[in-house]
Amino acid sequence: MSDVVLAPVDSGPLSLSQKQEVAAASERSQKIRKAAAVAKFNGWTTGILATCSAPFALFSLAGFFITTGMSVVAYNEFRGRRRLLEFDEEAPAFLGWNQVGFLALIITYCLWMLAAGLSGEGPFQEQFAAQPELAEVLGSPEELDHFYRGAVIALYGSVIALSMVFQGLNAYYYFSRRRYTQAYLTATPGWVIDLQRLVPSGS
Repeated sequence: MSDVVLAPVDSGPLSLSQKQEVAAASERSQKIRKAAAVAKFNGWTTGILATCSAPFALFSLAGFFITTGMSVVAYNEFRGRRRLLEFDEEAPAFLGWNQVGFLALIITYCLWMLAAGLSGEGPFQEQFAAQPELAEVLGSPEELDHFYRGAVIALYGSVIALSMVFQGLNAYYYFSRRRYTQAYLTATPGWVIDLQRLVPSGS
């Protein structure tokens, strides 16, 4: 009886050393892919906010300004995410400046609303002039205007302060990813980079 010769097990098109190269590159790319996940979250969050503000864009210039601006920011977040997953060296800076632009947009909008809310007569003067009896129930219009102006300052001042923290940290985070992208591109063979660009990411 003749011996049965078993066919060698096919280990795939990559050698062991090549598989190790791919595994090492995947490990190096983790921080880049995490940044892509952050960009995805920021893109969806900003896009939802832009959608919610869209009805106001139909009735006010300020609403149109903030809706359009947030739409651009959201688009850039998704665009930057795609560039990160392609290991574009300039993608982190692109996303960082996008957050700086978002911060400038928010500050401009808040200053606009502050100027509108604090300039001229308060919103209660005209109503009290038409209905003087309101003073007996609500107090003087000057007191209400003082409260209103304080609320406007507190609201938009808080938005500016929180945005400086949140968008500032986001921008810093993105800018800091540049060194990881550079390290990945320096240490990873070109054929591995091309391979990983083709692999769909769940980020």
